[in-house]
Amino acid sequence: MTDSADVSAVARHLFETQGAKAIAEAAQKAASFEKAGEPQQAKHWRRVEAALREMRGPRES
Repeated sequence: MTDSADVSAVARHLFETQGAKAIAEAAQKAASFEKAGEPQQAKHWRRVEAALREMRGPRES
């Protein structure tokens, strides 16, 4: 099981390498793992996606 520090580290790395595309990338990875029948990996990527959304902060309108 991954801990929150690991999730945060993955999220930071993905954000640094993918920029604005990071959230979409994490969501795509989660969907791929869900489709492949790997719920633990999918859960990890959903947590990464949530961490990225938190890092982004509220969207401006």
